[in-house]
Amino acid sequence: MSERNRQTAAVIGTGFIGTVHTWALRRLGVRVEGVLGSSAERGQSRAAELGVDRAYASLEELLEDPRVEVVHVTSPNHLHYPHVKAILGAGRHVICEKPLAMTSAQSAEMVDIARESGRICAVCYNIRFYPLNQHVRGMVANGDLGDIRLITGHYLQDWLAKDSDWNWRLEVEHGGALRSVGDIGTHWVDLAGFVSGMRPVSVLADLSTFIKERQKPLGPVETFARSGDGKTETRRIETDDAALILMRFANGARGSLTVSQVSPGRKNALHLEIAGSKSSTAWQSETPDHLWIGHRDEPNQMLQRDGGLMNQNGAAAASLPGGHVEGFADTFFALFRSVYADIAQGKPGPNASYATFEDGHFEMLFCEAVLKSASEGRWTDLGQV
Repeated sequence: MSERNRQTAAVIGTGFIGTVHTWALRRLGVRVEGVLGSSAERGQSRAAELGVDRAYASLEELLEDPRVEVVHVTSPNHLHYPHVKAILGAGRHVICEKPLAMTSAQSAEMVDIARESGRICAVCYNIRFYPLNQHVRGMVANGDLGDIRLITGHYLQDWLAKDSDWNWRLEVEHGGALRSVGDIGTHWVDLAGFVSGMRPVSVLADLSTFIKERQKPLGPVETFARSGDGKTETRRIETDDAALILMRFANGARGSLTVSQVSPGRKNALHLEIAGSKSSTAWQSETPDHLWIGHRDEPNQMLQRDGGLMNQNGAAAASLPGGHVEGFADTFFALFRSVYADIAQGKPGPNASYATFEDGHFEMLFCEAVLKSASEGRWTDLGQV
């Protein structure tokens, strides 16, 4: 691609995920014109570390830059709504981290604005883009699993297992009322819906906050970084450390999900198992290049990711030969490759498999149903919220 025709972007947020976005964009050949940090000083420091030419002083300055075609939003959750509205108002395409908003009222408005804008708008549910998850989606569509009966699994982490662990996601005003469910549980729900073609219609949820008080550092803390030895203040915690959620689907299938950010030893363990009338599949994020396929009347299988062995869906998502592990960062490359292809042609392609703002809005409806179910102790339909 010539420099003249090279696609361009800017990234809002310079933390863990913002850095991953920048890496993936470079690999894709998209020029990152600049970054916007939480402060001018942090933006300048991180731009220098990342080798980006410019650090914007404000969102307004970023949107005044005529070179920027696409804006990636990796800011804290409470800023997604105002940032995305401003970006679309300025006529740019947008790729927003999850959750899309703080409430379903906000996300519904964002869906309408996105539709009216005519821009490409995507939500970063990157776990869809592990090639074997695309392969399972193809298996379900081809009827290889039969009728789906059970969708079960978990998403477990340990980075908030101590009372000295801190991150802005712990605060309702910055991360939202749901933390473990909103932050990682929605990844599982999106993945389950993507590969199975089904979404839950009703939930029964139990939320737990095991660490009632935490020590908040008085200085900045990076996501997944270990706490330092600096000064702290005691903060009361109102968001969920963990959740147990039962689900019902429209076709009569059932589901269950365990979510935790306080499970020692589990670094980033997403497990999704789908049981159909013909066969089953199970996939785990910490061993992403292997898919278990279960059978009743023949030996079970273990499929290692290989473009020559996967169906069309899986092979199209893979970038490396079999045996060369594709991991977390590769999913962002595959996701952005799909989005930027649609940006280049000016409209969503017929086989686009990235999450849209409509998908992001559904996740907000799911979160609000979980909150209502947990507070009232009963099954709650997503339409009741």
